[in-house]
Amino acid sequence: MDHVTTQKGHPKGLYLLFVTEMWERFSYYGMRAIFTLFMVNALMFDKSLTSTIYGNYTGLVYLTPLVGGYIADRYWGNRRSIFVGGIMMAIGQFFMFLAGSFYTEVGLATTFMFTGLGFLILGNGFFKPNISTMVGQLYAEGDKRVDAAFTIFYMGINLGAFIAPLVCGTFGEVYDKEGLIVPAAFKWGFLAACIGMIISVISFELLKNKYLVSPTGELVGTKPKKIETSANSSEKMSMGTILSWGGIAVLMFVLFKGVLGFDLIGAFIYTACLIAPASIITDKSLTKIEKEKIWVIFIIAFFVIFFWSAFEQAGASLTYFAQEQTDRRIFGSELPASYFQSINAIAIVIFAPVFAIVWTRLGKANREPSSPVKQALGLLLLALGYLIIALGVKDLDPSVKVSMFWLVTLYTVHTFGELCLSPIGLSMVVKLAPVRFASLLMGVWFLSTATANKFAGDLSSLYPEEVKMESSVKAVKFGFAKDSVSTQIAQLDSATVAKLSESNQNAVVKVQLASDTFKKEKEPSFGEKFVSNLFGSSKKEKADSLMSISFVKTAEKPVSEFKLKQILGSKPKFAHAKLLSEDGNTLYVLKSVYDKKEKKSVNTFEVWTLEPKKPMFLGIQIKNLYNFFMIFVAMSGIAALILFLLSKVLLKMMHEK
Repeated sequence: MDHVTTQKGHPKGLYLLFVTEMWERFSYYGMRAIFTLFMVNALMFDKSLTSTIYGNYTGLVYLTPLVGGYIADRYWGNRRSIFVGGIMMAIGQFFMFLAGSFYTEVGLATTFMFTGLGFLILGNGFFKPNISTMVGQLYAEGDKRVDAAFTIFYMGINLGAFIAPLVCGTFGEVYDKEGLIVPAAFKWGFLAACIGMIISVISFELLKNKYLVSPTGELVGTKPKKIETSANSSEKMSMGTILSWGGIAVLMFVLFKGVLGFDLIGAFIYTACLIAPASIITDKSLTKIEKEKIWVIFIIAFFVIFFWSAFEQAGASLTYFAQEQTDRRIFGSELPASYFQSINAIAIVIFAPVFAIVWTRLGKANREPSSPVKQALGLLLLALGYLIIALGVKDLDPSVKVSMFWLVTLYTVHTFGELCLSPIGLSMVVKLAPVRFASLLMGVWFLSTATANKFAGDLSSLYPEEVKMESSVKAVKFGFAKDSVSTQIAQLDSATVAKLSESNQNAVVKVQLASDTFKKEKEPSFGEKFVSNLFGSSKKEKADSLMSISFVKTAEKPVSEFKLKQILGSKPKFAHAKLLSEDGNTLYVLKSVYDKKEKKSVNTFEVWTLEPKKPMFLGIQIKNLYNFFMIFVAMSGIAALILFLLSKVLLKMMHEK
């Protein structure tokens, strides 16, 4: 044992796990960096639906490791679980590539996307809990190098998280000369994520037998250890108890789904988040002290939900903000919005050693904050980050973009909060959980993270939209007259046809721009360039480029170029377009997209609302981005204050000397 603990350096197996995890995290964070952008800009989903799907995906990603860990511990072992999980995630990323390839056929692309998400969720459940476990198995019990080994391993996680948005964002988030996103490019970002996952699996499989060995030379992670439990083990529940809790779970699920209106996955996650802790804390075998320690875990997990639900806006609402409201120009070029998701990872690498030194020095001076106080400080820093960006957008017109300084500052301050809160949680569970409930309570902790991610999606759906597509249906054909609109639409539902017939279909075409005059000597604006196509060039344009655009104006309210760009920016490449304004608040958009596969044009009819109804939160209307960001300021700030006030009580309940 002495020989093992005094060895210098680390086993080569650690670096194999480092590379395996780095590429897996590259795959996960690379796909996540462009996921919401793909749904909004290619599949034409509104931000509310996009946020819900994003929350469901990230929530389930943190839920399935409970199942994958159980199967690995009892049946498959770590190696087989990692291989199966990796293959499933590679397949999932390939289905995302297919979704990006067929984005013009929304139904087919959506099917591919949900299939891919299913494989990614299940694969992550087998992969994530097992590779971390194998790090400890490379060392003998009591080896002092283990802490340093996990530090190196987590650097691999952050390295993958850092380079993923840069690579996948470069290939997947591409803009044309007009600053409009090119939907066809998303597939290459997903393919890059798929390749990263394949590299992870191949490197693991080729080198695992050579390097993943114990200090005594035995292969690690091959067979699960047999778990022996006594017949009277308190972990075993009677059938009556199981049925009782099952009945309560069904009732709560019905409450969340049927009464409160949560979606299916949300109702399931929120039900599990309440039932699992309740079933543990009511166990009759627990002593008073054990119950108090478990209550500390539950209380901290509750506050952690508020932290991660605000922190995980990075992949959803903060990505919307980066794309639409942030001036991303630097050195003459525009950065992809997905690049900003790399800030957190690089900030952790830079500042984690600084925080470690600070805590160490405070500890030597007997002034280090307690675990609850550190977590309260993390929530306070989270609130501060959102307050900074809220002040940056206060009283700002939606069409005006802010400096990237605001977003960079937010992500950096949030990283400080993460470094205060994140490293403490798992260690608290290990220290406070009774041995016979350690696995269950660790599961509850991961369940709180799953709940936080689902809640993050629900909160992101409150993001105020300036335009919103109400409906999109296929049209067999439509035509254009020179001075008037002559619309021919077939195979539309009767309600759409009736609504269209109410509009002034024979009104004279009028060009409506933000600017009153069009001066040819100056650089034409976004709208002017497109409108000029209607009257200017007589030559035949390419089938996949914009040919014409015009407005029928029946109200005095003009259509701003900002809103026009949001509408056209979703799918900029189409042969013809006519925008008909019925009352100044509704735009009817007729599009003809050339399908290269079928070698014909596919016509669509869209209804856009220029003044969509703003979302409500706790009776307060979210009118603008300032209101939206202040939700997180209030939520995190109040949580920080309450946790700080409870810190002394929690310390007593922890029964630490």
